[in-house]
Amino acid sequence: MTTHPAQILFSDSPAPKMLSPVDHYAGNERFIGKAIAKQIELNGAFDIALDLEDGASVGQESAQARLMGEVLASSDNVFNRLGVRIHDASHEHWRADVEIVLKTAKRAPAYWMIPKVGDLSQTRDIVTQIKIAHHNADIALPPLHILIETHAALHDVYHIAALPEVESLSFGLMDFISAHHGTIPAQAMSSPKQFEHPIVAYCKLAISRACAAHGKVASHNVTTDYATANAAFNDARRARDEFGYSRMWSIHPNQIDEILRAFAPEEDMVDFAAGLLGQAAAANWGPISYAGKLHDRASFRYFWLIIQRAHALGQKMPSNVAQWF
Repeated sequence: MTTHPAQILFSDSPAPKMLSPVDHYAGNERFIGKAIAKQIELNGAFDIALDLEDGASVGQESAQARLMGEVLASSDNVFNRLGVRIHDASHEHWRADVEIVLKTAKRAPAYWMIPKVGDLSQTRDIVTQIKIAHHNADIALPPLHILIETHAALHDVYHIAALPEVESLSFGLMDFISAHHGTIPAQAMSSPKQFEHPIVAYCKLAISRACAAHGKVASHNVTTDYATANAAFNDARRARDEFGYSRMWSIHPNQIDEILRAFAPEEDMVDFAAGLLGQAAAANWGPISYAGKLHDRASFRYFWLIIQRAHALGQKMPSNVAQWF
């Protein structure tokens, strides 16, 4: 009989998807090169999104898409963790983004990031068009990441998260606030107001709850203040601890380490989880008393995910749980 936690604790439903805590955006060749060098240095600890939406000058969309395809096809793509953000569906070049990248790279990105989707129906249409492009190129479809930044998308967020092709939802803070036409103060585009304004907090929670319900990854918006030390760390920690996010966008190399550090489980939590899971395994995963409290499979699942996240980030594993990896 198996005693591996992943099989015992998630026998009724699949374990939630786990991605790197960092989705780093780069749009020009120099910044992409620096990001890839750091990705290699950190042994693939973070993802990179090659940015076609904000990275291409007007009239240069095709050239930018070819560049991204060349980057995907290069030997620098060591970990196959380079995604691509395409233009939104209102842009005339968005389908060509997908087609040119696939034709140039002859492989899929790690994920497609799709911005500014509307309601569920439009999102399904976009997914279908991307699937057609992959079929025509004879390249398997990668996971799709959806950027929630419109009223229509937020209204349908639970159903968008349920789409089987979707792996992750991100929150587009600034576009969403802009869509309120001045009724949300500009201070809510940054901290601390972005976590305190009721409408913005509601949006963040709606996205993370939809992801939790469907086993998808909730990815938090950027920290625009890249000059202040620990600004990204503090935002990432609040996103994790107060809003249920496990991933966050980065727009500057200085933010990568801060976000990784913020999402890493604390050492004492890892030690506690290891001790509890060791005792649970010895009890064949039945209810136990540990550190003066009762625990059952609900808490076992929680602490197993802590151990998984720590392992994925390269943290040292206590010896009694290292056997499971």
